[in-house]
Amino acid sequence: MANQNSLPLFESAKWTPAEAKTYPERLFQWVSESELPPVDLFVTTADPELEPPIITVNTVLSLLALDYPANKLACYVSDDGCSPLTFYALVEASKFAKLWVPFCKKYNVQVRAPFRRFSDKDTVNSEHSSPEFKQEWSKMKDEYEQLSRKIDDATRKSVPSELEEEFAIFSNTKRTDHPTIIKVVWENKENDSDGLPHLIYISREKRPKHPHHYKSGAMNALTRVSGLMTNAPFILNVDCDMFVNNPKIVLHGLCILLDCKGRKEVAFIQCPQKFYDGLKDYPFGNQMVVFFTNVSGGMAGIQGPLYGGTNCFHRRKVIYGLSPDGMKHGKLSDKELVQKFGSSMEFVESASQALEEKIYYPNSNAFKYLEAVSQVAGCGYESGTTWGGLDIWLNGRGCAHRANIPYKRLEIRTCYTRSNSLYGLCTSRFANFNDPTKEMGRRDASNLNLQTFPNSWHPLRKAQIQAMPCVYVDLARGLRPVPEICYAFLPAYCIITNSNFLPKDIGLWIAATLLPHMHSDRVPYNWAVNQNMVEQPKND
Repeated sequence: MANQNSLPLFESAKWTPAEAKTYPERLFQWVSESELPPVDLFVTTADPELEPPIITVNTVLSLLALDYPANKLACYVSDDGCSPLTFYALVEASKFAKLWVPFCKKYNVQVRAPFRRFSDKDTVNSEHSSPEFKQEWSKMKDEYEQLSRKIDDATRKSVPSELEEEFAIFSNTKRTDHPTIIKVVWENKENDSDGLPHLIYISREKRPKHPHHYKSGAMNALTRVSGLMTNAPFILNVDCDMFVNNPKIVLHGLCILLDCKGRKEVAFIQCPQKFYDGLKDYPFGNQMVVFFTNVSGGMAGIQGPLYGGTNCFHRRKVIYGLSPDGMKHGKLSDKELVQKFGSSMEFVESASQALEEKIYYPNSNAFKYLEAVSQVAGCGYESGTTWGGLDIWLNGRGCAHRANIPYKRLEIRTCYTRSNSLYGLCTSRFANFNDPTKEMGRRDASNLNLQTFPNSWHPLRKAQIQAMPCVYVDLARGLRPVPEICYAFLPAYCIITNSNFLPKDIGLWIAATLLPHMHSDRVPYNWAVNQNMVEQPKND
């Protein structure tokens, strides 16, 4: 990704950059706290060695401590590695969260991932000077160090013997061969807005003869499971190595999703991936600075950026195939619902409610439906349905790695914001040349998806002329080696044949390639929930 800035095909996407600016303080001028919609939080992890459980724990803790009513949040952790260590880490983290979350909210702590909070020695003196805060800060630090030691001991040894009965379900399981495992780590039974959100561990069923489709398959399972358990109308998905840098991120997202214009136009909100503690000149280019700062921002000024796989707010009804403005081809019959969403009547009912923009609660205690939840997380649930095909997370019809969303009928607008609300880990996972090469290979294979091109929703079939070159480069990056190799051999061919493949007036070609960026820094719309009720600020 380091050489993207030199690609002429990206230049047209940089001419009219735009970003969304939000004003969360205005949100409560229109809706009360009790009227805020529920939000489901998705965290995906796949390998406890490449993605240590302590990193996943910090991601989860930063989400549990969001400035949002706890009874409106549910955090789902998908473990594709089927690791008892990951589950154990979440159990211990839920105990620590009972202390950590109240501490963060009491003192309005900005960074709520403990490993970042306690890494800065000056933090205790820079924010609060009261003896009470310093005492509680020291206590939290000791508790976190104890949590880290427990997870580290379990990593080096094994899960403590007193918990073996609870972990019996993990016995005789393999990473690619195991039944569905769903554990409710913490349930907010009292529906307390100041308590802890639901925390659910999920390891979807895997069998050797069934393709699991990597992250896109995990997102499919999370969508179905959450649809049965909480069915929130909005979803925020992050990778396990991200952490929340701004506890009000959900409020920022809702400023766009609940806005009178956003309700009709915005399908999802894409935040850029930003990385902490990275090298200034990262040798492997995996931080993708050019793509997330220039290209995505430029695409936002045309039709909106493509989905990057993480740091994204979604509308559940759009994932199910409904446009943001509510337009669809009539109401689906019961037979069509079963064909689309599978044989689980509970899930069909919840999907029907989501399409009608209603919040569906199967029961006051949704976690009684764990049997039905296990069914929809099965590896064969999608067989004979259109799930994973036309309207849901692109899965069985060609996507091998990233969770590409085919609701890029690009007349549906997507939003881009350069907020510093989420940060991720880069250098530890990609500290050599092989790891980023494999990662980019998987991305290229999933983005290529030649099987999906004939479908009407394919991005290249809906992209505007200005956006098409950028969309092509992003989706067809896997084909680039063919023309690049041919181009590399052209000079040798010209020398041997004493010919020239460049035009005589080479100056025009160079000028077109080096066309300066026409950065206008324009913000097409300031998202403030309701223009009729809230005055918009003037652009600078």
